[in-house]
Amino acid sequence: MSSNATAILRCLATAVATVGLTTIANLAFAQSSETMVPDSSFSLPRPDFHFKGDIGRTYQDSDPATFPQIVRPPKGAPNIVLILLDDVGFGQFSVFGGGVPSPNMEKLAAEGLRYNRFHTTALCSPTRAAMLTGRNHHMTGNGSITEAATGYDGYTGIIPKSTGTVAEILRQNGYATAWVGKNHNTPVWETSEIGPFDRWANGLGFDYFYGFNSGDTSQYEPVLYENRNRVPRSNDPNYHLSTDIADKSIAWMQKVKVIDPERPFFLYVAPGATHSPHQAPKEWIDKFKGQFDMGWDRYRETTFARQKQLGVIPADTKLTPRPSGLPAWDSLNADQKHLYARMMEVFAGYGAHVDHEIGRILDAVAKLPDANNTLIIYIVGDNGSSAEGGLEGSTNENAFFNNILETWQDNIKVLDELGGPKHFNHFPSAWAWAMDTPFQWTKQVASHFGGTRNPMVIAWPAKITDKGGLRSQFQHVIDIAPTLLEVAGVRAPDVLNGIPQTPIEGVSLAYTFGDANAPDRRKKQVFEMGANRGIYQNGWFASSMAFVPWQPDRQGFDIDKAKWELYNIDKDFSQADDLASQYPDKLRALQDLWWAEAARNNILPLDWRGPERMSVELTGKPSLATGRKTFEYGTPLAALPEASAPDLKNKSFTITAEAEIPAGGADGMIFTQGGFTGGWGFFVQNGKLVGLHNHVALERYRVESSEPLPTGKVTLEMDFKYDGGGMSRGGELILFANGKKIGEGRVEKTTPFKYSLYEGQDIGEDTGSPIDFSYTPPFKFSGKLDRVTVDLK
Repeated sequence: MSSNATAILRCLATAVATVGLTTIANLAFAQSSETMVPDSSFSLPRPDFHFKGDIGRTYQDSDPATFPQIVRPPKGAPNIVLILLDDVGFGQFSVFGGGVPSPNMEKLAAEGLRYNRFHTTALCSPTRAAMLTGRNHHMTGNGSITEAATGYDGYTGIIPKSTGTVAEILRQNGYATAWVGKNHNTPVWETSEIGPFDRWANGLGFDYFYGFNSGDTSQYEPVLYENRNRVPRSNDPNYHLSTDIADKSIAWMQKVKVIDPERPFFLYVAPGATHSPHQAPKEWIDKFKGQFDMGWDRYRETTFARQKQLGVIPADTKLTPRPSGLPAWDSLNADQKHLYARMMEVFAGYGAHVDHEIGRILDAVAKLPDANNTLIIYIVGDNGSSAEGGLEGSTNENAFFNNILETWQDNIKVLDELGGPKHFNHFPSAWAWAMDTPFQWTKQVASHFGGTRNPMVIAWPAKITDKGGLRSQFQHVIDIAPTLLEVAGVRAPDVLNGIPQTPIEGVSLAYTFGDANAPDRRKKQVFEMGANRGIYQNGWFASSMAFVPWQPDRQGFDIDKAKWELYNIDKDFSQADDLASQYPDKLRALQDLWWAEAARNNILPLDWRGPERMSVELTGKPSLATGRKTFEYGTPLAALPEASAPDLKNKSFTITAEAEIPAGGADGMIFTQGGFTGGWGFFVQNGKLVGLHNHVALERYRVESSEPLPTGKVTLEMDFKYDGGGMSRGGELILFANGKKIGEGRVEKTTPFKYSLYEGQDIGEDTGSPIDFSYTPPFKFSGKLDRVTVDLK
């Protein structure tokens, strides 16, 4: 044997001893395209290219030069379009029997498969993190939304580098990747324009990003980024975010296929719809006039009958009863019925509109040259329908996150404005329950299917031939990532970008594509959200509910007294029959399994707190403003996230502006934090200085100077003296010009936890929604600002 051969065998022996035979086989896995480089499921990225020929003194006596070849996935790898809607109930859209028309979903389902036992996590950031990584959401640090992060491993809001995304794997295997729409997976303290950017969408494996870095946003005045750059607000009077998302998705797909027709793409589309604010073009809302006058109880009955007729639920399914905390429709007065029916009309218009816009994307896919080899996965909701509008509905969902509940008497005053740009409206909790027909409960409730079971439609013309088929295996959102890897012919690496990877926990769904009766491959699954707990194993499901989702105050809960329920979901599709008293041993075993899975999956410690988890001060979560008392801004600033801005809540502060007022006077915004959902404004209007606090859109306290401002160089000041003695208290607001008091007034209430879930702080203009509707953004300051200083007391 030659010395070279001996050396090779020694290397192989060492490798086998170190990483095992399976890994060696993976290292040897080669791809079939002539332009492909060998794939390694052991480690990504691949080693740097090195010339392997002989090199002489000049190119004339050297071997011919070679180049690293363009990386391609295996031959035949499909394009992938992954669509994820927001806050959608199982019984919402007509594709699964609901009352909101969805002709484009229905068309896709007729070309592919409906899945009626697919599960999410019950909340948005967790579902999205689990979907992109293939790991349970607590293993990705996303046990809750990022705004409610805590310092425990399962709740940091930070996707660990040890749980790499499917997009990063596909990208390194030759896919073009894009994310258009909602990104709620970047830690809230890292969403400013200075980053860091490694956990923005571009750092999570996506070549291109266009969307918003928050849980929600106005559909008319969104705060958007293209890659790392803020997108200027649109001047189109007919602008709507769902349309914008469709436009950008279509343009990106077409660009990929024009520039490199052979390259497959992975497009992830995440509209804001149908999350609050429920906003849609008026012509879409008006289509539904009178269609929901029957109310939520009758809606559930008619939807339930349609679901059985469609076959998306078994014929023996039972319709679960209305929870005791929700009112019967017939118990409402005429004004309440009128208001709540209109809120549902707005919501239906919102949903029908996004179906239309996603339909435009699907039509564009159908026109691609390789449309037949495009896998479309359409997940109809990242959780169940949202009950965060409270029992009486809301014109500002942000009130819910500040532990403030609105009344129907407040809301009916603006009934004709609902669905437009002035309100962050949300329908009552009972409509959310109705949207989740036939299940109990809603979004946030991970213990029951109303929170976790979402429709899914999959189509792949080249591979799925059972057109219009139904699949009923038990699936979970962590199954999406391994499905994409399998259909692409790509293996998950053991090491990604130098970081050893935790195993992917999902199970590919590809085994269901050709066989409706294939046995379930998922044998167990753990669920938890805010101490709402569930565990599935081999057809049985144990549930423990901690709180009702329409009540933000969760004080007094005792985990050791929480009730557990037991369901045989192979025979009881809707979780209607609690068998806990009949099978106590089975329930005890599942409870024990839940605690074991909780420990294994970073679910502990359980934390059921509500709005207080939004607070930086109460949780200690990172903030660029922590520890600072003085903030100086010598340049205009736009859309600084609230989490990175000075925290003005529950304290005294002073805002001082060194400005120059021209001879003819000035108008415009000096400083604002928040927007139409709550916050502060300090501005000049009609020549006078104004200080204003928007208390979650329920009250606006405005103080105006008693005289016009002097011209020339001037020092302007807004001083707020907080009453103290707790949270959400009032205080005195005083305005000064060159040290002279020129205005004074009382602010009776302040916003305690959060001004907005998507807007931030602006200096020199208002780039988002208005703090007060007496002006129209951008409301740029027409004088000159030399410096704005914020002092916290």
